[in-house]
Formats: sequence, C-alpha cells, structure tokens
Amino acid sequence: MSSTTISGKPAAPAVPSDHIDPKKAIAFVAMVFGMFMAILDIQIVSASLAEIQAGLSASSDEISWVQTSYLIAEVIMIPLSGFLGRLLSTRVLFTISAAGFTAASILCATATNIDQMIVYRAIQGFIGGGMIPSVFAAAFTIFPPSKRSVVSPIIGLVATLAPTIGPTVGGYLSHAFSWHWLFLVNVIPGIIVAFAAWNLIDFDKGDKSLFSKFDWWGLAGMGAFLGSLEYVLEEGPRNDWLQDSTIFFFAIVLVLGALLFFYRAFTAEEPIVDLRAFKNLNFAFGSVFSFIMGVGLYGLTYLYPLYLGRIRGYDALMIGEALFVSGLAMFMTAPVAGFLSNRMDPRLMMMIGFIGFAAGTWTMTGLTADWDFYELLLPQILRGCSLMLCMVPINNLALGTLPLSRLKNASGLFNLTRNLGGAVGLAVINTILTDRGVKHYAQLSEKVRWGNPEAENLMASMAKNFQSHGIDGSSAALSRISGMVHQQASLMSFMDVFYILTMLFASLALFAVLMRKPAPAASGGGGGGH
Repeated sequence: MSSTTISGKPAAPAVPSDHIDPKKAIAFVAMVFGMFMAILDIQIVSASLAEIQAGLSASSDEISWVQTSYLIAEVIMIPLSGFLGRLLSTRVLFTISAAGFTAASILCATATNIDQMIVYRAIQGFIGGGMIPSVFAAAFTIFPPSKRSVVSPIIGLVATLAPTIGPTVGGYLSHAFSWHWLFLVNVIPGIIVAFAAWNLIDFDKGDKSLFSKFDWWGLAGMGAFLGSLEYVLEEGPRNDWLQDSTIFFFAIVLVLGALLFFYRAFTAEEPIVDLRAFKNLNFAFGSVFSFIMGVGLYGLTYLYPLYLGRIRGYDALMIGEALFVSGLAMFMTAPVAGFLSNRMDPRLMMMIGFIGFAAGTWTMTGLTADWDFYELLLPQILRGCSLMLCMVPINNLALGTLPLSRLKNASGLFNLTRNLGGAVGLAVINTILTDRGVKHYAQLSEKVRWGNPEAENLMASMAKNFQSHGIDGSSAALSRISGMVHQQASLMSFMDVFYILTMLFASLALFAVLMRKPAPAASGGGGGGH
C-alpha cells in the first residue's frame, strides 16, 4: 500500500497490517457519522411529509418535491465527488460537504414556503452527497485489507441502516417536537463532523492541476442525464409517464444528456467520471448487485410504510414503531457479517443473503388486511439480516480489488448504482401497484355485482344494518362494498410486487457465482481483474 500514489502524489505511509492509527480511526468515525446524516436525510422526511405540507401550505403535488429535489441533487453529486476528491483532497471536500450540509439543514428549518424548501433541500442533497462516496473510498484507502472485516460492516451498516430507520426517526421527531427538528437535528453533529474532518483527515493530497482539465461539458451532460433520469423516475408513475408533457420534455433532455456525458467520458482528457473501473469484472458485477440492493433497500423502505398507512391507517409514529425491527436486525447482524467475511467465500455469503431476502419477500405474498407488527416480524428480520450479509461482501468484492488510484471515482459510481437502483425500483413498484391495482379492481368488480347471490345477500344485510342506524342503507352499503373491493385490489397489487421481488432476489443468488473470488486479504488489495 505504501508505494501507491493517488492523483500522481505520494499517498500517506501505510500503517502496518496489525495496527490502526488512532487519528485515522477517529477521522473515519467522524466521516461515517457524516455519511449517516446524509443518507438518513433521504428518508427522514418521508414519514412526515403531511406535517411539512401543512406547515408550508403546499399542495400535494408540490410536497413530493421535498424528496425529489434532494434526490436529484444528490445523485448528481455522488459521481462528481470522485473528481472533486482528487482535485481538493478528501479533507477539503469532506469538510466543505459537512459544513455546507449543516448550513443547508438550518436553511431548511427556516423555510417559510414550499419554493424555499425545494431550493434548500436541493442544496442540502448536493453538498451532502459528497460525504457518501468519500467514506467508501477512505475505508479501502487508509485501512489495510486485514482490517476490512471490521471496517466494511460499519459502512455497510450505515448505508443500509440510515434509510431504513429514516421514517422511524422522522416520525418520532415530527410527532414529539415539530417538522423543523427533522433538519435542526443535523446542526450540532454536523458542526462536530466538519471540525473533526478538518483537523483529523490527512490521508491524501489534492491535485490542483486537475482544475485546468475540468470537463465542464461532461458535467453539464451528467447533470442533465442523471437529474432528468431521477425526475422521470420519480414523477413518471404519478403522471402517466410520457403522456405528461413535462416528463416527455425531461425524457428528451435525459437522452441528449446521456449522449453528451458518455461521449465526454470516453474522449475527455480528464473525464468528470472515470468509467474504466467497469473493466474490473468484480466491480462491474458488484455495481449490478448494488443496483439491485438499492431496489430492495429503498423499495421495501417504501412498501412497508405504504401498506401500514394505506391499509392499516397508521400514522408516522406508529409506522416507525412497527418497522424498527429491520434496523435492529441489521445492527445485530453487522458484527456477524464482519466475522464471516474473513472466514467464508464472499460469493456464498451473498447467496445466503439473497436467498434470505427472497424468503422474506415470499412470506409477504400471503399478505392480508389484518397483518400487523407480529406478522411483519419475520419478513423484517429476514430483510435486515440479509441486507447486511449481502452488503459486506458486495462492498469488498466491488471495491476491494481496485487499485487505490481508481478508488475515489469507483466509489462514486458504486454508490450511484445503489441510489439509481432505489429510484428505478420505486418507479417500477409504483407503476406495478397502480396498474395491477386497476386490473385487480376490475376483476373483483366482475364477481361482486348484481346477479351474484353472495354479493346481493351481503348488500342487503349491510343496507339493513345501516338503515337501523338512520342512514341511507343502499348508498352506504354500496360505498362500503366498493371500499372493501378497493382494499382487496390494493392488497393483491402489494402481493404481486412482493412476488416479483422474490423472483428477482432468488435469481441473483444464482448470478453470485459468476463473480471472481478476490485475492486473500494479505495481498494488499491492489489488483484483480482490471
């Protein structure tokens, strides 16, 4: 490790494999905490959008942009951070990111209308996005391979735990205090992280000569491509995809941006994102697996609260209390995953994780309108444990065999795939829920109609009951039966989504064997398949 250079400059001397420099360890902990805040803020507002909407007098169409603006900005910054890290150094980039994220959090808390909130959230997402890949790159740069069984579970836990507990934390804060605290809670930790980053991070140097080679056209193409992609995926399911003129316009921007971005990525002297990491077979497969993990991570973080809110009628705090089990399972599994990562073939670990994930979603295909905490307990435990068993070997396989000079760029790409997986997954899930819900409603309505003796008897019984309470029996009974059919159609569409997810993760277990087993930890982690 000691002979490797980053951006053409000597790297900090490597520590012996049996020792971790305390200063670097503390710096790494501070960086992990900063990453936790940045990822948590993706989901922390999701359970409390109704409170923010009321506080800012926003419409239901506008309030979704509190999420969307953050995601679009963050998804642009994540791959850009690799270049910025080489240009500025990890110390400068992370300090600016932590301080800027904290300042943007304060602005979000002071927003008085929805337009201000959208702008402040975009700033928060863009600046905060720089912290996420920096931690992954640092983990594989400053620690020897022999310590990855400790470090990799930590970053894997944070990357998966933060979005999982986001709705729980957000629901509690907005319920106990007010929605402003969803953002104010970042201030004190953010100041501490920025201070620690500036004073403790010293494991690389910036290369100012890169600024003269900065690919502005590549940045414009990437911004148009990724920003439009995120917008189309977020808004498409709600607005009938390309039938909506705005979505159609951004779809065109997406295609033109992609063409410009990929052209510059292969022709620019110093591309904004270096795609050469994909030549490494393990990194390419690891990124695909990371994409699918994004589907599972963000998709289920969305599906469970949606079921509990739409079918069970839970509020934000009740949803948070019902779903804390997944986070607890992840927390308990992290040290086990670290222990196994040095003693088990990582491909086998991934297979076990994917099969466990498939088993969890398979149990959800028996969903009914009565399912509550105890029925959701096993699927949540399987999900939490399986996520950690997958994430640790995926991180090690994808990033552990790359040379250090490519780690910063590769880390940005790797994290981008997880976020894009989440965005694509949510778009597909929403589309399936809508389309299958309509189809199931039509099929059920065919059976629950005049001429069906059971339906007519139920209708008559309900009408009589309502009539006895002084209510228009026929109208009330018809409304109630329609509601029951809607609920059943909705439940069946949920079951369809869980079935598709089961097939997806079961098939991934088979593909895990295609990856190459990385070199043993003692080898230094610099080569492998590139």
